[in-house]
Amino acid sequence: MRHPAYVAAARFDHLLGDPRDTGRLFSHARCATLDEREEFPLELCRELDLLGLPSHYVPAAHGGALDNFEDLVQLVRALARRDLTTAIAHGKTFLGAVSVWVGGDPRQARALGAEVTQGTAVSWALTEQQHGSDLLAGDVLAEPRDDGYVLSGEKWLINNATRGDLLCVLARTSPEGGARGFSVLLVDKRRLDPAQFRTLPAVRLHGIRGADISGVAFSGAAVPSTALVGAQGDGLEIVVKSLQLTRTLCAGLSLGAADQALEMATAYALTRHNHGRPLIELPQSRRLLAQSYADLLTAEALTLVSARAVHALPGELAIVSAATKYLVPTLVQQALGALSRLVGTRSLLLGDTFEHGRFQKVLRDHGIVGIFDGSTVINLHTLVNHFPAIARAHRRGFVDEPGLHGATTLGEALPALDPRRLELVPRRGSSLLQTLPAAVDELRTLGDAVPATLVERAAELEAVVGDVVAGIGRHRPTPVAVPAASFTLAEDYARCFAAAAALHLWLRNRSAVDQQATHGLWESGLWLEACLARLLRSLRTPRTARLVADGGRDPDEVLDRLVEPLVAQHSAGHLPSLLAYPLPRTRA
Repeated sequence: MRHPAYVAAARFDHLLGDPRDTGRLFSHARCATLDEREEFPLELCRELDLLGLPSHYVPAAHGGALDNFEDLVQLVRALARRDLTTAIAHGKTFLGAVSVWVGGDPRQARALGAEVTQGTAVSWALTEQQHGSDLLAGDVLAEPRDDGYVLSGEKWLINNATRGDLLCVLARTSPEGGARGFSVLLVDKRRLDPAQFRTLPAVRLHGIRGADISGVAFSGAAVPSTALVGAQGDGLEIVVKSLQLTRTLCAGLSLGAADQALEMATAYALTRHNHGRPLIELPQSRRLLAQSYADLLTAEALTLVSARAVHALPGELAIVSAATKYLVPTLVQQALGALSRLVGTRSLLLGDTFEHGRFQKVLRDHGIVGIFDGSTVINLHTLVNHFPAIARAHRRGFVDEPGLHGATTLGEALPALDPRRLELVPRRGSSLLQTLPAAVDELRTLGDAVPATLVERAAELEAVVGDVVAGIGRHRPTPVAVPAASFTLAEDYARCFAAAAALHLWLRNRSAVDQQATHGLWESGLWLEACLARLLRSLRTPRTARLVADGGRDPDEVLDRLVEPLVAQHSAGHLPSLLAYPLPRTRA
């Protein structure tokens, strides 16, 4: 099985050419040079425009090419694999426009779709210097007038605020604020009186150095009434629903970063010798590679299910997106740290000594992914806020069977993308976790087709989920001072969610995947058991703790079996991935 989303991304990847070829516009060498100069990747963004990437930011219903959210996630992943700065700078237009896809009227969405497909950059102006991610505290004011609004105040740390022509601005339309006191305005800078606004200087950054992270200050800027997105007072609802989409998309950025680092580290381990032996043969080196690969596969499995859930389980996306945006960047940052220990000093070098300084760049660049569109803490807090709904739904045991099947079965056709089906509160909980006992039972029925250790880990997961959900049921909502234990519970819930996603994904697709093309990853549940081993260790389960304390069987032993398929994928010029993906390579 060649998964269509991966085929489409690989096709686009090949149009950009082999990034190792210094003669290519979008080469690793060029990206490194731009980073050292702290220069915006203007030519690279123009190339992406010429290749038609902006049309993938626009839903098909509004004149674009976005039929399947999976396609967009994998395209963003392919860009991030080359350069996170460019992926973030260009992909920001989707984030800027998404409020209109979620809350705009058809006329407005169609007009914006035409702008985006032509290459117009759109920014999302949410945050302010004094309030950060506390959107309810925002001071930017849009005073209603008979013919529109008058905007005043500053938005800060806005991607493409200077270079973008259009901004979706979250502004206070009621002086007292509150949940219905904010609105979204689609502001066209080209039509503003230059005396009524100014852009703020771009800030200097540790990572994504060339990106335009700046701001905009409005001083009585007149905006027409047609700029209003949705109804007045709908701003926060539109933004919160939009974040469900953008947080899911951010997983593609993290996956691309992990792809880069794992490819470099694997090549290094295969060619570097210590004590007369290749690093790849030394136990600790193999374990670091295997742990990082397992973390990447876990993140990939979760992302696959999450991207499909946009279509198949939109009513559950409030949970799905928060768990994904917390855990995927966290797992990838963990993997980057492990791989930097493997590569050693070279992970810090600039210049041509090691991979054009790419390793230190991806270490710097990826740090921001866990911050924007809701930081790690914000996403955990989101899960905590949903604890009452999660507990109620788990008790009732409701399952969206068609939605679950669609989200986890890669060959299944998905419903059309319809942001109107998104919900603020996941009243039905998580179908993935609420069907975990049935999934574990199904695994048991496979008998000798899977190792007993895999069944054992799945049963342990089921017990852990029971404990976590019980803890969620005992949680008492706290408006502001949320106890630290609640955040720990949210972390555990996200890991349980990822484990359930992996189990469902393997069960639904194990017979359809080409075992030869994936180098045995799916055979006997190899990747699944490795992922469960990593997640259960993070969940501090009694069995894992007992094995370590007693000096018994290494609970991570299964990880070492991942090295062979990792090396096979690398040698074949394929992406280190659950699914076949040939990388663009120049023939010698």
